[in-house]
Amino acid sequence: MEITQMFSLQGKTAIVTGSARGLGAEIALGFVQCGASLVLADLDMPEETAKRVEELDGRCIALKTDISDEKQVKDLIKRAISEYGKVDILINNAGISQLSYTPTEELSTEEWDKVIGINLRGTFLCCKYVGKAMIEAGGGRIVNVATTAGITGVPRAPAYSASKAGVILLTKSLAIEWARYDIRVNAIAPHYLETELTEGLRASERVYGGLVKQIPLRRFGKTSELMGTVLLLSSEASSYITGAVIAVDGGYLAQ
Repeated sequence: MEITQMFSLQGKTAIVTGSARGLGAEIALGFVQCGASLVLADLDMPEETAKRVEELDGRCIALKTDISDEKQVKDLIKRAISEYGKVDILINNAGISQLSYTPTEELSTEEWDKVIGINLRGTFLCCKYVGKAMIEAGGGRIVNVATTAGITGVPRAPAYSASKAGVILLTKSLAIEWARYDIRVNAIAPHYLETELTEGLRASERVYGGLVKQIPLRRFGKTSELMGTVLLLSSEASSYITGAVIAVDGGYLAQ
């Protein structure tokens, strides 16, 4: 196989959750340029991303989906298979941060349940039902979006850290269990990115300056800088990689 073909997604179908904006939209647009047909899923209807895909002459369907709702996840997979006949790639990108960074002893159980429900339960549900379809089809690729917070922990963010740590161990467990079905399951662990979620942090020169001092490359990452790693893990170029958690963090975890 030629090196360029190893990274091709021609003829592949990919589900990208959380694809209305940010990293999910970036991944979707990158995939369509590599030849994939897309299923865009988000709690907010990903219409804008769908328009941009169509402008690139790509093929996609856009679905409003709450990944923490089991029935909606089942319906998402059914629609994907009905439209394309198969699912080759799943990108579990949908997630939320904690709404408040209060001391843990003051964190509400409602907020804990919401963060765990979307970040961990939602990722599990998507893996479960896409995994079943992939087993029947003879293989596939799953890439889960974790974060460095799931490895090092973040003060006043126990729900977020715990949810992403859960995603990492879910990734490893499924990689072992599903290897015999030719399903490869990996994760990426980004650090701070220039997205809507970090606008407040970047707006304060003092806060931003303090955070980038902890990053060897001295800046937040761009969503486009994760695309290469996601493409690697979604393509034949990673045919012998499974159960890996790849940090895309400007060197943060190397310290």
